[in-house]
Amino acid sequence: MRGSYYTFYRKASTAFHDHHKLIGVCAMISGGGLVAYSDVRPFGSVYADAAQPTTKKTKVVVLGTGWAGTSFLKNLKDPSLDVQIVSPCNYFAFTPLLPSVTVGTVEARSVVEPIRNIVKKKDLNVGFKEAECFKIDTVNQKVHCKSTQISNIAGKAEEFTVDYDYLVIAMGARANTFNTPGVVENAHFLKEVEDALRIRRSIIDCFERASLPSLSEEEKKRVLHFVVVGGGPTGVEFAAELHDFLHEDLVKLYPDLQKYITVTLLEASDHILNMFDKRITAFAEEKFKRDGIQVKTGSMVVKVTDKAISLKERSTGETRTLPFGMVVWSTGIGTRPVIMDFMKQIGQGNRRVMATDEWLRVEGVPNVYALGDCATINQRSVMEDIAAIFSKADKNKTGKLNVEDFSEVINDIIERYPQVELHLKSQKLKSFVQLLQSKQDGSAKQATMDIEKFKAALSEVDSKMKSLPPTAQVAAQQGEYLAKCFNRMKECGENPEGPLRFRDSGRHRFKPFRYKHLGQFAPLGSDQAAAQLPGDWVSIGHSTQWLWYSVYASKLVSWRTRFLVIGDWGRRYIFGRDSSRI
Repeated sequence: MRGSYYTFYRKASTAFHDHHKLIGVCAMISGGGLVAYSDVRPFGSVYADAAQPTTKKTKVVVLGTGWAGTSFLKNLKDPSLDVQIVSPCNYFAFTPLLPSVTVGTVEARSVVEPIRNIVKKKDLNVGFKEAECFKIDTVNQKVHCKSTQISNIAGKAEEFTVDYDYLVIAMGARANTFNTPGVVENAHFLKEVEDALRIRRSIIDCFERASLPSLSEEEKKRVLHFVVVGGGPTGVEFAAELHDFLHEDLVKLYPDLQKYITVTLLEASDHILNMFDKRITAFAEEKFKRDGIQVKTGSMVVKVTDKAISLKERSTGETRTLPFGMVVWSTGIGTRPVIMDFMKQIGQGNRRVMATDEWLRVEGVPNVYALGDCATINQRSVMEDIAAIFSKADKNKTGKLNVEDFSEVINDIIERYPQVELHLKSQKLKSFVQLLQSKQDGSAKQATMDIEKFKAALSEVDSKMKSLPPTAQVAAQQGEYLAKCFNRMKECGENPEGPLRFRDSGRHRFKPFRYKHLGQFAPLGSDQAAAQLPGDWVSIGHSTQWLWYSVYASKLVSWRTRFLVIGDWGRRYIFGRDSSRI
């Protein structure tokens, strides 16, 4: 027996020395077995790897997980980047469906996707911190943050700093109250998922309160009067969703209260949906009138209390009061306080919105980018650079140019100044050469122009400059553009692909951002919607609602949210909307 044990250990020892890279462990247990196998490297290789220098990664800090920030993160691919995300929300919310969340057409969790799910498959280091940035220090390249989690021990939020090489500000905007008294204290907003859930509970609270036997007829009318301030896309869509919820679902549960229900939509201008085609505006106003939604245009809100809203009629100057049970404020966006402080720090304190250049770089801070609702592109005017453009084309320095002399810079001019292309379209001109010819006498080849004629030819171009709308579509395209720039930063640093630098030598590293408008929708309730698509194509009706369904389902950030939202739409058709107060 002892000899057999000795033979076994001798063979095992020989096998180990002959095959030192392999270690086999076999443990036999009654009824089963476990085998572990490992291929290990010699110790020398381990030390050799440890001695190799590590490449320093570029630190990129992203503030915000909205449309702009999430689009940037989804399209980021450069493994040399070390990305840190700071946001009070650990999820991305599909905000175009928030009006549907307010009435239960779609559930809140169906329109959100955890940000860690979105970035977990990225081939780069990405970290997330659930916190709110309260200060940006450009001198030391740090962002000061405060955790949204309150410490049970200290009773206050933990503060910390995050270093950056590049900072991407995508914090969005807050609701604009225009400093109207009482709005913050008494009105609901519709910017976040939490806002939608509060509105949903408030609607049910109004009906439950109106059901109490102690309320008078006048009080029931007040409690069930729902006011929406703002006739833009969000306000109109919410008013339509609210009307459907009240008349398709709640009147079946509260039949005695139907006669007290009123929905009022207030708009300061002459029409609702001003940014849409006039055909859509007219249809929406007529439909709301048929549905019983009171549309009051030319009405400016001057004060909001807990029970009434004061209006000033623009035409007569008369002030009157509307009692209400719930008011939703949807009148545009304003700059967040942290952004306002940052703007003062970098010399933009006199501006209403933070300004960036055409490459989304914050003016005055080259390694800080801003995109989405928190910033606007300060497009450079042609007339500001007119002398530099003329000089670039005048290679012979004669002070006079033929139209052919511009052939080498025409594409750069159009790419650098998008208002030129807009002006050509508005004047129905096919090319930049035609624009120059329109200001000349004689044939194009013989005629020359000096700088004064050149100025005259381009004098009206800058009138076509306009700011981009603060929409999810713009923010998403900006995020995708900036991510592509980061992915190709090294490549384009060596071989710039942008237009000529008219005031300097060489070319810009990247092509400037260009927004491509893909159209816009306006759901109007009763399974009808309006769409204005590129090419001045307008569609209104039930078929457009199905187009809206398909487009929004395709734009959702993940297959999980697509299945959930489509399931919610199907559930609503079969069972109606849920009226539980949760």
